Amino acid sequence: MGTHRIAAFPVQWCSVEPSKISVAEKPSDRTSQEQKAVPEPDPPRGVIAEWTVTIILLLFGTTTLVQAFVIPTGSMEDTLLVGDHLLVDKLSYAPSGAISKHLLPYEDVKRGDIIVFRYPIDIKQTYVKRAMGIPGDHIRLENKQVFLNGHPLDEHKYAVHKTEYIDSYRDNFPSDPNVPLTATAQAMLEHNVVNHEVVVPPDHIFAMGDNRDSSWDSRYWGFVPRENIIGKPLVIYWSYNGTTEDFSNPNPFAPEHLLDLVEHFFSKTRWSRTLKFPRGETIQ
Repeated sequence: MGTHRIAAFPVQWCSVEPSKISVAEKPSDRTSQEQKAVPEPDPPRGVIAEWTVTIILLLFGTTTLVQAFVIPTGSMEDTLLVGDHLLVDKLSYAPSGAISKHLLPYEDVKRGDIIVFRYPIDIKQTYVKRAMGIPGDHIRLENKQVFLNGHPLDEHKYAVHKTEYIDSYRDNFPSDPNVPLTATAQAMLEHNVVNHEVVVPPDHIFAMGDNRDSSWDSRYWGFVPRENIIGKPLVIYWSYNGTTEDFSNPNPFAPEHLLDLVEHFFSKTRWSRTLKFPRGETIQ
């Protein structure tokens, strides 16, 4: 399991200044490379609302409203693929004002949302995962099966398992770690475990990658502070079938990458993913 870079390019219509976003895969790959009472879910934003926000962002977009990212690793497969280029909606979870809350689609983070956030261990890096637990939720895994507030989740719509073996920590969580954890993860295991379940504290989110067997997520570095959440993917505006090495390069204009684009743009572009909306799933 290893951490990998996601190249991020702030959307500025006069110029583009590259920055970085990191998506991490599970720790065991590091040597080889790098989410009580269940509230009623809020009604999802409809297609018209999604397109309305998209048009607004395209017309008036700055880095305050939207930012472009490219996915370099498979930790969110098969929801997000290596080479998916995203526009991230930074309005969704922004604090609402007295007037703006009536005009803009602000909302709280919900279980099942795909979230983009600053990595708690290094806020210069940005991660993308799925919110699996919100404050007050109890979470545990037994042989890869996720239990939320005592009930097993049906995750066939989004989660994938690409290894058959059972890992003693990754797949039976919380338990005794078999890999090094961050200090924040150690603190989570020491202070936020009740009856063999992790309890999500106030103002925090428990996040996991959809590619469960290859995701460096809250199991290994702890909770996501609410203040770290930037937004959520709005649309895949382009998807290119490249490798992790291609998209981990901090220089998006590297000659070898540009040459590959010139030679294979039409054959490697995943046209079926263009303008696809990566929607969250309702988890209860």
